[in-house]
Amino acid sequence: MRVALVTGAGSGIGRAVALELARQGWTLALLGRREAALRETAAQLLAEAARDALLLPADVADEVQVGAAFAQLRERFGRLDLLFNNAGIAAPPVPIDQLTPDQWRAVVDVNLTGSFLCARAAFALMKAQSPRGGRIINNGSISAHAPRPNSAPYTATKHAITGLTKALSLDGREFDIACGQIDIGNAATEMAAPMQAGVRQANGQIAVEPTMDVADVGRAVAHMAALPLSANVQFMTVMATAMPFIGRG
Repeated sequence: MRVALVTGAGSGIGRAVALELARQGWTLALLGRREAALRETAAQLLAEAARDALLLPADVADEVQVGAAFAQLRERFGRLDLLFNNAGIAAPPVPIDQLTPDQWRAVVDVNLTGSFLCARAAFALMKAQSPRGGRIINNGSISAHAPRPNSAPYTATKHAITGLTKALSLDGREFDIACGQIDIGNAATEMAAPMQAGVRQANGQIAVEPTMDVADVGRAVAHMAALPLSANVQFMTVMATAMPFIGRG
């Protein structure tokens, strides 16, 4: 049995990754703030992949809730082979002088602290289980490389995720824990819906941007997850081919 935990599993990229992992035989635990959305994902896994899932309603930014979720996972399955650190939010796209400290903290709490708390709990479980080890895949972003206008909180946290990925990759070697990062550009999810209406570019213009099928992200993550622990995709970028990233700005 291979056990995977997907955060932010109630919609979008998290749901697509959970579905593809289920199709490939993984046992799934779904973590997210909205229990109703997790139930929708679980129903889709059952209908399309004939796989049940453990639902873990929790806020990744809350240490107590994360601890309780991982305790429930450990009690149910006894181990964890894959953590997909996916949960993330963005702040309103306003100039930084119009951004409130609370808006900044909300993004940092979910995108960065949430990833740390889940990785911390996963490390503890993966070190202690037998056989030892596992894999962590962090959801970075194209914004881990190049910002969009008025995106300071999101961009800062995604750059930080790259540092977290490198640190976890190094520290995990001793315990057979591999860590990699997938940087995603313009997957067609609810979060990316504005791309199809037109978003601000670096030169100030508003332009429609190409998107890609979110199922392609699911397949990319599943490929990373399928490798033996002796091999690792350290960084992968998967993006809509014609989106303005290469040459952005």
